[in-house]
Amino acid sequence: MSRAERNAIKEKEKKRAARLLRIRDCAVILVCTIMMIAYIGSLNSITPEPEYFFVGGASKDVPVYLIGIPLEDEETTEEESDEQSEETGEELDDSAEAVEIGRLVRGSSVKKLLGTKEVDGIRYCKVENTGFEGAADLYMKEENLVLSTDKVVQETEVYVRTPVTIYDEMSGPSIASFAPKGTCLKVTGYDKMLPDGSVRMYKVEYEENDGTSEGYVYSKYLAETQKKADRIYKKNGIYDKVKKDKYGYDLYGGKAKDLDYYPYERTDIEGNEFCSDARAMYLNCAAAASPDNYISLIEKTDCNAVVVDIKDGVLAWPAETAREWSPKSYKTAYTTRKKYKKGIDKLKDTGVYMIGRIVVFNDPVYAKDHPEDCIKYGGRSTWPSAYSRDVWEYNVRLAQEAIEEFGFNEIQFDYVRFPENSYEMSKSGKAKFRNVYDEEKGQAIQNFCFYAADQIHEAGAYISVDVFGECVYGYMTAYGQYWPGISNIVDAVSAMPYTDHMGGGETWKNPYQTMKAWAKKAKKRQDYLENPAAARTWITGYNTPYWDPTVNYGEKELKAQIKALDDAGLEGGFIPWNVNNDLGKYKQYKKIWNAD
Repeated sequence: MSRAERNAIKEKEKKRAARLLRIRDCAVILVCTIMMIAYIGSLNSITPEPEYFFVGGASKDVPVYLIGIPLEDEETTEEESDEQSEETGEELDDSAEAVEIGRLVRGSSVKKLLGTKEVDGIRYCKVENTGFEGAADLYMKEENLVLSTDKVVQETEVYVRTPVTIYDEMSGPSIASFAPKGTCLKVTGYDKMLPDGSVRMYKVEYEENDGTSEGYVYSKYLAETQKKADRIYKKNGIYDKVKKDKYGYDLYGGKAKDLDYYPYERTDIEGNEFCSDARAMYLNCAAAASPDNYISLIEKTDCNAVVVDIKDGVLAWPAETAREWSPKSYKTAYTTRKKYKKGIDKLKDTGVYMIGRIVVFNDPVYAKDHPEDCIKYGGRSTWPSAYSRDVWEYNVRLAQEAIEEFGFNEIQFDYVRFPENSYEMSKSGKAKFRNVYDEEKGQAIQNFCFYAADQIHEAGAYISVDVFGECVYGYMTAYGQYWPGISNIVDAVSAMPYTDHMGGGETWKNPYQTMKAWAKKAKKRQDYLENPAAARTWITGYNTPYWDPTVNYGEKELKAQIKALDDAGLEGGFIPWNVNNDLGKYKQYKKIWNAD
């Protein structure tokens, strides 16, 4: 073999050795990489327990505890106990006691520390001092520490304390159903948490028509237990008082004791100060659209509020709500939106508090569109039933549109009742009232007030309701009105104790005495309640009696009525009723609007 051949063989072996070395190095690198990946994976699989948790529970706040051993049973010092806890991270001691020292708002964030204890089979976790002065070692139940805000609401069932509307959605007036007092509802979610740890609305399941449906309910009407839900509100002695308020025989309106008297949560609306002492003027659709002459009176007096018709038989303008819900109302509207808005804006420019009046259940135009929502009696269906949720929703949607479009400060609902002849209709047994939820008439009226108040407040306005003067006399009327049951909810209650309607004889000839006698009864009913509505009263602003005028009602007669209200202690102001807005009459008693 030549030298050149031997060198070639050596070079070939050298290259082969280098190649094998590179393969070995690659294998080592590959093995190391695989091992490193496995190691990193093992690290990622061991997720350290987070330090911070959210406070969860089945109520708006959650207990915080101190845990220790009663002195007579102590076998170790507190220092020894803490050392043991720190070493093991857990302490089991059947003799220990958990003592509640305060509560944290649900949804709060807390830091979890090392150390758990078990007392009576319940595990407690040590948490960082959360503002409890002088308390070093604080504990919370392990079940009350959750990782997500979705888990903070832990109640699975709630119970209806105050009859409650069930909504299709978490916002808006769309009605899905209704749940009476004592109903158990299954919680499936909630919309949002309030600063105090309560929720605004629960998403719930309810049984209806042999099936299960979902909807939303306001939490303020609910209780945590069946016992609390079934409880009757008796503070201020109201339940004992209303039990005595009944007529000599059944008027078919229901019983005052069957209504709800838990105080309604009233609200102060930012940027909209409630008019608690109104010196108001009433304007119908025609006057509202052309208000210049009335504005001259307003500017020359201390008139501070105006009640303007939105719907009284005829609709003031062709509202979009009516286009969908009552096409005939839409087509027969009194004037255009542009002209109506121009009049409303002129009135608002005077600085008065604007109240929009809506006649609710006496609506013959809506009745033509929806006879299925009306009381059927004697072959006629012309009065929308106060039991009908579609009628509720239509009127509240109309109110919300008016608030948004024209900026009303308040909505006044009139004819919130069943017809005057409800007693005869009920006694006959031949009337079809459309009573889907088996409510008494008084309950239906109060339940509408709850629904309407919630929705109007959500829209940024206040709510008032007109009532007959009769409903202060201490019984549930045949048409479902009872003063304390309404005044307990709305912001203002406007009764109509017209001097030619109240009492016997020629009551209109003594307006002071007639109004004073009525107002004393109204004040008594107001005093049943801890926080009644303002009593903003309709007074007689026309010549009396209306069917055969014999007495001219001028400044003297109207001031007498206003004085009677004041002397009886009935607070809230007044509104003269004059259906035609007689400008001459208004000028005749214009001084009544001045503050003395």
